[in-house]
Amino acid sequence: VQLQASGGGLVQPGGSLRLSCSVSGSRLNYYSIGWFHQAPGKEREGVACIGTSSVKTYYADSVKGRFTISRDNRKNTVYLQMNSLEPEDTAVYYCAARARTVCATAPTAFDHWGQGTLVTVSS
Repeated sequence: VQLQASGGGLVQPGGSLRLSCSVSGSRLNYYSIGWFHQAPGKEREGVACIGTSSVKTYYADSVKGRFTISRDNRKNTVYLQMNSLEPEDTAVYYCAARARTVCATAPTAFDHWGQGTLVTVSS
């Protein structure tokens, strides 16, 4: 399975972006998908995750109430809607897949990774 993240860019504090993770080579239905971010000099951290049924989702405390993860299995795409962006959200964002019905938070629990997309929050 291959993943491709897109939608990053430069946005002012308080602004919004929607990231997309397009999955190919397999059906999205089989995978839980996570979004991670990595700021310069920091470790990669889990931001959000959605299970195969879409019922179970996970959010890092730092993004709860601001970010929403969703999936469209017909389009083989997972989205991360990011609102009320803060300078601290600046990072490279990655999407990753694991062939399990439920989410995980550790990067090592994910088997397939896309290339990152850069999000910069700055005035």
